[in-house]
Amino acid sequence: MSRSPREVAEQVRRMVAGEGVDFADLFAADGVLTYPFSLPGQPTELRGREAIRARFAGLSAARDLLVMEGVEAVVRQTDDPEVVVTEITHHGYSKAAGQPYRHTALGVIRVRDGEIVQYDDYMDPISIARMLGRTAELAAALGAP
Repeated sequence: MSRSPREVAEQVRRMVAGEGVDFADLFAADGVLTYPFSLPGQPTELRGREAIRARFAGLSAARDLLVMEGVEAVVRQTDDPEVVVTEITHHGYSKAAGQPYRHTALGVIRVRDGEIVQYDDYMDPISIARMLGRTAELAAALGAP
């Protein structure tokens, strides 16, 4: 059975919450994930399910720096039946920063035949750097030529 864009967005929320969803499995084989506001030195685009899988396999150490206490999602329908806009917020405690955190990202998700074909993930790089205890690294990257 094919999932609707709203059902896929709920799977994304479950993945963020650590509820056993493999993010890459939500994508079409040739699906594209973009980060329009990526951190310096991070990819702005991943093409293909396996590239997405490889990238997320390497991010588990960053997730271990967070104690998530909750994940909420607001999903908005658009006038395009394939596209939803999500606002996913997670909050908890950052071990790296030694303080509570709250992070929100917007996602524009295009779903075709139950799979993500395009996901534009708009995350605040300053918020991410704070959450992961990497503000000095971000500042140095921004000051580099």
